[in-house]
Amino acid sequence: MDITLKQILDLVGKLDDTPGDETPRERFRHFLRTNVREVGQLQDYVQECLTNSGDQYSRALQDLVNHLGHFLGFEVTFGRYKGMQDEIGFDGHWESSKGFHVVVEVKTTEVYPIKVTILIGYVDRLIEQGEIPDWNHALGLYVVGRPDPEIKQLENNIVAHMAREGNTRPLRIISVESLLSLAEMMNEYDVSHEDILTILRPSGPRIDFIIDLMVRLMSRREPEPSIPEETQASKEVSEVAAYWLAPVQSSSEQTAEEAIQALVGEEKIYAFGERTPGRKQLKPGDWICFYASTKGVVAHARVKTHPEKKFHPRLREPEKYPWVFSLHEIKLYLDKPVVINSDLRNQLDAFRGRDPSKSWAWFVQATRRITEHDFKLLTRA
Repeated sequence: MDITLKQILDLVGKLDDTPGDETPRERFRHFLRTNVREVGQLQDYVQECLTNSGDQYSRALQDLVNHLGHFLGFEVTFGRYKGMQDEIGFDGHWESSKGFHVVVEVKTTEVYPIKVTILIGYVDRLIEQGEIPDWNHALGLYVVGRPDPEIKQLENNIVAHMAREGNTRPLRIISVESLLSLAEMMNEYDVSHEDILTILRPSGPRIDFIIDLMVRLMSRREPEPSIPEETQASKEVSEVAAYWLAPVQSSSEQTAEEAIQALVGEEKIYAFGERTPGRKQLKPGDWICFYASTKGVVAHARVKTHPEKKFHPRLREPEKYPWVFSLHEIKLYLDKPVVINSDLRNQLDAFRGRDPSKSWAWFVQATRRITEHDFKLLTRA
């Protein structure tokens, strides 16, 4: 039986900055080093942090993000949970074997004002102390757990800073979801630590779009899960009604849940792009469920019409998603998502023959056909 993050935190105790080798924070970090060796495990724990509130989960998220730095090929120094006078209060200091340094600040949300001068000050003090050579070998990185498309104050602050001072003190923003995707690419594909460094140093402040592009390209290489033998007997039925899983990501304009509410719940439609897998096979009578990125499956519906190339005013990017189809028999459960945790993955046909603790983001990176059995599990049918 897999142990949950809550169970681990209950065992180690309250996370705080008390020094010593037998403190709760050191027990938790030791557990991560010795037991969490797969990206899939890390993704489960991060997801649990983001669906719960409180200092214990926000501090656990900070340690999980730092542990993720090991997956990306960095030597990691864990920082303090709370700042203290006369000490550098960074959340994490990642050092590359190539001589490059990443100073990390972990933010569960962007709701509260964030002063970029604080992170800049951390890097400056590390340079003064000789821990980092100079800003040419350093980067300040904000890792955000729940990016809010309505709040761009952090991105705007970085842009304003760069306009004043140029790119002499580079700062970047990345969602924890995209950081996990980077780790998965290193684990599953031919992506090196040097590639990671290249990705982390673009010309603009936000880098999620680069990882999103790479993820979408690589997800097309992932073969569709085979239909288990016991379902072959019902092949004729599956020809009548196919089952689909569609991932929905948050954008700079709206969250995934808002997009699903607007399109599926209110307009009773959804849309595919030119190269969306399954676009040509989707037909009336099929069932489709919607996965909100980092949350879980939050809605399902029945397909009413074939995809038709047309404009719809509620689509944020109609030129990218021109193939619109109507839905009916719609069920929304935005506040009660079906979380794709290891217990559920153990039951899914798509993970048959796979280790459920290993990287599983491939399952929710692109629209895919799934079995009726998996659809029922994913929608609590």
